[in-house]
Amino acid sequence: MTTILLISDTHSHLDEALIKHIHAVDEVWHAGDIGNITISETINQTKPFRAVYGNIDDQAIRNKYPKNLIFTCENVKVFITHICGQPTNYLKDVKDTLELEKPQLFICGHSHILKVMYQPKYEVLHMNPGACGKHGFHQIKTALRFTIHQSEIKDLAIIELGQRVF
Repeated sequence: MTTILLISDTHSHLDEALIKHIHAVDEVWHAGDIGNITISETINQTKPFRAVYGNIDDQAIRNKYPKNLIFTCENVKVFITHICGQPTNYLKDVKDTLELEKPQLFICGHSHILKVMYQPKYEVLHMNPGACGKHGFHQIKTALRFTIHQSEIKDLAIIELGQRVF
């Protein structure tokens, strides 16, 4: 059993309220727009950290993390990217990857809109944790926590980290 904290769009801000959630999981996954390499280094000192780069990330982050990440956690194939388009109209390269790789879990960030929905066309669970940084239009900083046990994705929880301070 693996418990995951899913975050995105930190934009160089590691929220103090997030620290206790990092300590409570087995791994942290970041869906892009890390903002500063020290964010990933800080988290990686505490827990295993997987990430993709986002559109605001500099060359240091792009050199360390890929645009797309495909891996297996327990018996669940996972695909993470930052920008995916809308769930009803994914970008062409995202559609192609979903059709070719056939993941059970698809994760993206970028929109700052928390979303969890099943996509029957691709037979995939789509997750976007929203944004846990201070930049963007979101009002509440959010993250997701869930467990993967063998081939089952379960115990999904929305984490609200409080109001975004301007």
